[in-house]
Amino acid sequence: MKRIFIAIILLVFSFSLPGFAQKEKDNSKIDIMLIRSEFKSVIDTCKQILEKDTLNSEVYYKLGLAYQNLLFEDKSFECFLKAVSISPENKNYSFTVAKSYFNRGISNRAKPILLKLYAADSTNWAYAGYLTSIYIQEGKYDESIKIYKRFLNQDLQNYSFMDKIGFAYLKKGEFNKAIEMYNSSLSLNPNNLNAIKNLAYLYTGIKVETSLKLLDKGILIDSSDMDLFARRAALNFTIFNYNVALNDYLKIISSGDSSVMNLKRAGIGFTATNQSKEAVKYLLKAYELDTADFETLSYLAQNYYIIKEFKTSAYYYNRKIKLLNSAIPQLGISYILLGEVLKSDNRFNESVTAYIKSQEYRSDNSVIMKIANLYDEKLKNIPKAIYYYELYLRREKNTNNEFATEYNESIRKRIESLKTTNQKPEKTYSVKKTN
Repeated sequence: MKRIFIAIILLVFSFSLPGFAQKEKDNSKIDIMLIRSEFKSVIDTCKQILEKDTLNSEVYYKLGLAYQNLLFEDKSFECFLKAVSISPENKNYSFTVAKSYFNRGISNRAKPILLKLYAADSTNWAYAGYLTSIYIQEGKYDESIKIYKRFLNQDLQNYSFMDKIGFAYLKKGEFNKAIEMYNSSLSLNPNNLNAIKNLAYLYTGIKVETSLKLLDKGILIDSSDMDLFARRAALNFTIFNYNVALNDYLKIISSGDSSVMNLKRAGIGFTATNQSKEAVKYLLKAYELDTADFETLSYLAQNYYIIKEFKTSAYYYNRKIKLLNSAIPQLGISYILLGEVLKSDNRFNESVTAYIKSQEYRSDNSVIMKIANLYDEKLKNIPKAIYYYELYLRREKNTNNEFATEYNESIRKRIESLKTTNQKPEKTYSVKKTN
């Protein structure tokens, strides 16, 4: 909202310049109403003018600003589009439309407008900022880096451009370059939390201690930033430093973020520090939010056992077993579906592995046939094809269906054919000719 008011003020001054005297006479009262936030009056006034002057792009633009401030986004956008259609040469109108497209998630419509604006004025960071955001969305990191570096070379003390370049390198997977850029940014502004957070992330897989020190530093700079505590808590939790993680999770929860993960990890932290009663308190809250979390059920059962509440412990173990049993058939189906996908992608070995895994969770003879067929037709593994064909027949032993009997007979013939093909040739002897 603040930025909109600034834009309005600039708009007023721009139309007070020499050469706009006639427009000021007609529309200066609209500018004053915009500054005073009298948006409904602006709308009424603009509509009155447009009844007589339907090609007044400036009035359409100001009407759009009024609608925008009243959160009538569709009407606002229509006005901006109308202003551009009347005055396509006006960069301010075009940029407003490009921003509207971008904010609506229609970047493919915003991009050509921004490219045209940036080509006309490559020193304008407002144009470049939106354009590079689109490049980042598209994964065109080199294009973004090129623009960022252009602006950085014009202002070598601007650490925000270093942050942007670092982020582009991070997204591109060039982590060493990203680290170098973020360190350069911190050398200019040691309190740059954005650089601290991203550097901590980058060092997580390289030097965990460095990552933790960076997060500690960030918390000293701004102890109200719960994201820093969340990052440090998660990192300590992954390296089994439960005590520090516990303190951070408790702080996050006290700040109002009582998510399932925070409550559960606080409970696990209390479990690891032998505080079972406190652990139960937080784990129960987590369980209330997600009754299907196996890990929460397991820790609840464990802690109730420790405090000798055996009936309650047994209850939660039974709950866990019930959930696991209900999930097993679905797990089997998932492996079958995975096998189908892999087979369609001609990844036959992986497909067979998935089909075989599915049989650990559910017995399905049609899947056994799929395995046999793959070994037979795709992988040309005759011994395994024979094994699974015979396994299929053993499972079908008690089937009395006439069609099934006929089908099974065809499988027996295929087995015999494979066995014949798989027989090793008899050893032959040749007689050496003598003179």
